Order: sequence, then structure tokens, then C-alpha cells
Amino acid sequence: MTAAFSETELEKLKQAAAILAEAEKRLPVLRTLSWDRSLADAFFKNGEKEPPSPQYPVIDPAPSRELVAKARALISGASEVHEWLRRFADTTEETAALLSALGKPDFHSCSLALYGGPTSAVADGKTTALDLARRLDALLREFDAPADRMEPPEQLSASALKKRLDEALPKYFGAAAPRIDITLNVSAKAAAGRDYIKLREDAFFSDLDEQQLLQHEALVHIATGLNGDAQPHFPILGEAYPGNAMTQEGLAVFAEFISGALDPRRFKRLADRVIAIHMSAEGADFIQLYQFFRERSEKDAPFEAFESARRVVRGGLVNGGGPFTKDSIYLQGLLEVHNYLRTAVRTGDAAYIRLLFAGKIDLDDLAAMKFLRDAGLLAEPRYLPPWATDLRWLLSYLSYSTFLNGIDLKSVAARYESLFRD
Repeated sequence: MTAAFSETELEKLKQAAAILAEAEKRLPVLRTLSWDRSLADAFFKNGEKEPPSPQYPVIDPAPSRELVAKARALISGASEVHEWLRRFADTTEETAALLSALGKPDFHSCSLALYGGPTSAVADGKTTALDLARRLDALLREFDAPADRMEPPEQLSASALKKRLDEALPKYFGAAAPRIDITLNVSAKAAAGRDYIKLREDAFFSDLDEQQLLQHEALVHIATGLNGDAQPHFPILGEAYPGNAMTQEGLAVFAEFISGALDPRRFKRLADRVIAIHMSAEGADFIQLYQFFRERSEKDAPFEAFESARRVVRGGLVNGGGPFTKDSIYLQGLLEVHNYLRTAVRTGDAAYIRLLFAGKIDLDDLAAMKFLRDAGLLAEPRYLPPWATDLRWLLSYLSYSTFLNGIDLKSVAARYESLFRD
């Protein structure tokens, strides 16, 4: 199908999308898997010896499954858009299965179906996410000492960072700027939602943390959500769900990288999480994961190691054998987004970059987005990060990285070994 839809078919697809959005909203994965701050407090009070015992709310998957069946009945045609909505329906059913298996052995297999895992093949069909993580970990380990010396000090309180972000965000979002909340009841140092960023009250931040939150959370996650919500025909594009998580997280990490906000310690942490997920799948329990993260980054506070271990076992088995595998998608997403952008800039058409920001999409959805754009059914994204608005900047960066990939840097570096020996 290459022509635009009939009005009748378009209305059916819009109705199906609205039903799928309703079904997905009943299945909030990350909010359901979250832990209360009291679990961390109890863990440290008991001398870091007893694993936490999280309790999760009960999610009834039946209403979502009924809605998906209703939506499927409306998606009977054959086009890239029909295929996109069918994938959305498939993922919503898999998400319902995941939330039906909280704290059970089946949770791990459901997580693998949604996100893949450390041993899942990446784009080339050969390399795995675990291969990428180990390779990156070995590479960054060579720079541990200089990275520690160059690490910016974490001297910004949550209130000081809030003030900075409150000043910066309106420059990009105007009146739609996300609000900044300070709270104790958030596991990570910071977390973001549709229209807010939360900062943990007792955490301290560096200038680089400020840029990471701006580039990753605000100018990708929140921006794509706002752009998707504003779509006149398919506001379902504003929904974050497991089906677009890999591309969204890959795009967000790429935004950190190209803007200079991705420091070595954070990059290494992304690799460590993949390794830890594999450890958990092989039987490592929460205490072993916590100790792993403590050893990997002695500069981090114990609470950050707790948070990293929590991310691995949330929703699954605390005592090993059933991790949540979402964090294995970051490196793969980064690789695939990088390769897409490298190909897209060759066209010289910035529209292929803007397409990534039309809403929260997966790279597999791009054909559907192009179809909708060519049919006049997709609005241009309003909110874009600076690096995505000037192809010259992006082209220079991608050309530079491709150029360096063809050079044996070890042989080049060997020329200067005697200079730096002391």
C-alpha cells in the first residue's frame, strides 16, 4: 500500500491506536517495579547482610488483554502503519504477561521476550550485548586512573541543581518546561516522567550530572513525549512502552555522548549493569550484585551500589536466577541509533533526523513514520536538542568517529609511551 488511507481506514487506525494507548497505560512497568526508600534504609540498618524483600502491587492484565483484542479487530489492512500498530499490540500483550509474573521465575523469560538480554544478538546478528559490555569495560578500565582525576566534583545539592535546571529548561521548552521536584522517595539520584524530573533530596550532583539530565531526560525522553502527545492523528506516539525502550534509551545515551555529557564512570556503569544482569541470570543474589557494584566504583556511595543492584532484580528474583533485563538495551540502542544517524546524514536531508523525534518510536517504526509523514498525517517535532537541528554538527561528529575506527590507535599511542612513562 503506497497511497494514503481512505478516511474510513484512517479512523479505524486512529481508534485502534487510542485503544492500545489505553491498554498500555494500565501496564506501567517501571512504576510497578519501583521500590520504596524504606527498603534501602532497612538494608543499611541491618549491616548490608539481608537482601530486601520488595512487595509489588497486583496488576490485573485481563482488561488490557481485552482492549488489545478489540484493537486488533480494527487493524486488518496491510501497510507499514498497520504493522507498527500490530507490533504495539504484541508488545502490550507481552507486557501484561511480565506484570503477571512479578516475583516469579517466569518473570525472567517475560523480560527476555520484551527487552532481550545480555546474550541476545545485536544488529550484526553475532555480537551480544554482553560482548559489547565486556569490551567496553576492558577499554574503560585502561583509563580508570585518569578518569578519576578528571571526575568533576559532586558539590551541587538537589536544591542548587533544581535552580540551575529551572533556569535552563525554559530556553528549550518555553511554557512546557518540565517541573523539577525534590523528594527522598526516589531510588536513583534522579528520575524523569512525562513532565517532571525528580531529584533525590539527599544526593549531590556535578555539573556533568546537570548536562546529563538536560540532554538525556529533558531533550530526549520528555521532548519526544511532548512531540508525540502533540501528534494530531496518533498521540499514542507520546507513550513510552517496552517496544520503543531500546531506541529511546539509545537515543538518550547518544545525546549525552555527542553533547559531551557522558563521562567515563557513567559509561562504564552502563556496561557493568549488563554484566550484572548476566550474573543474576546465572544465579548471583542481591548481596553479590551489591558487592559487585561496590567493587566496581569505590567512589560511589553505598546507596548508589544498592540502586544499581536494585535495577537488576526489580520485579524478578532477589535471590538470583530471574533479573529484569531492561538495562541490557542501552548499549545496543546506542549502537543502533549511531548507525542509523550515520546512514541518515548521508542523505543530506535533516527530515530523517527529525523523524526520530516525532514521538517515542523504535527504529523499526521508522517506515511507518515516513509513510505517515508523506501522507501528511505526521506533525513536525516541536522540541529538538541542538545537535539534531544542525546536520553539519552531526555530520562532522559521525565522520570523525568513522575516520578513527579505521586507525590502529595502539600503534599510534606506542610512539608516546616513553614520554608518559613517568
